[in-house]
Amino acid sequence: MIRTIAQVDQVIQADSRHYLGEIPDSSIDLSFWSPPYYVGKSYERELTFEDWSSLISDIVHAHKRIIKPGGFMVVNIGDILCFPDENIPRFQADNIRRKKVKVTKDDILAALVDYPSANRYQLAALLGCSEQTIQRRMEDNNVRGGKTATATKVVLTGCLVSEWAAAAGFYLYDQRIWHKDPCWENSKWHSNSYRAVDEFEHVYVFWLPGITEYDRDRLNGREWAEWGSRGVWNIPSVRRNDRHEAEFPEELARRVIKLFSPVDGVVLDPFVGTGTTAAVAKEQGRHWIGIDIDPQNVSLARRRTNDS
Repeated sequence: MIRTIAQVDQVIQADSRHYLGEIPDSSIDLSFWSPPYYVGKSYERELTFEDWSSLISDIVHAHKRIIKPGGFMVVNIGDILCFPDENIPRFQADNIRRKKVKVTKDDILAALVDYPSANRYQLAALLGCSEQTIQRRMEDNNVRGGKTATATKVVLTGCLVSEWAAAAGFYLYDQRIWHKDPCWENSKWHSNSYRAVDEFEHVYVFWLPGITEYDRDRLNGREWAEWGSRGVWNIPSVRRNDRHEAEFPEELARRVIKLFSPVDGVVLDPFVGTGTTAAVAKEQGRHWIGIDIDPQNVSLARRRTNDS
């Protein structure tokens, strides 16, 4: 059991759903974490959507007891979640500018006005295309995308996390947009779609009712002007993900920790990964508790914080 401040400053290998129950009541000033996003990363491939929802909901609810009144739970997460859904229509895109064959459905319908009894082979000969093109145009199966693959349903994760937080007794206090680099790897479809490339994530700030300590001196004047009071944080993503495939930059953790926790306060990360939150908390004069179920992550996090 973590009973005193001397028992913090460590990285624990455990399932956070179990270990958070061992943290004393009202002992955490700030919990900052980035959970699995349910986007197909290697460490989450075994999770169903129901598993993922249950995991995040359980972690959120476990925070109600351990966060100090007036304290914060800050969650960094990508806002768009996609998963296969057999029950929604398949999205199709008719790429009108880049067809190899320029014959359109309107061209075929116009030809049928003059030759109403023509079959698709005759129409193909008339229009100078293949009979397959006639069939594709007339049956609207010429469009790209969705012909065989299961459609994906889009859900805003912020709505889900906010609902779970509200049910646990937290209130959405604020949000910041982390503007990072365009993530082209996750947006290979962009050239045949009106969708935007992935270049930002959300940082949701949840408040537990109580007196919040407001200390203007946590940031200097430049920091307040450049990011403390700004809703969009421009922070480059981690250039090399050789330690972890979903590592967030230290600057993101630094801003959250400086803004939402007091010096000498206790910062928790229940998905500590390779230890970014813990390492930055130490750097900023805070105590920390990091939890991760993966022994390799725990080993890396301990090295970063000199918690051997």
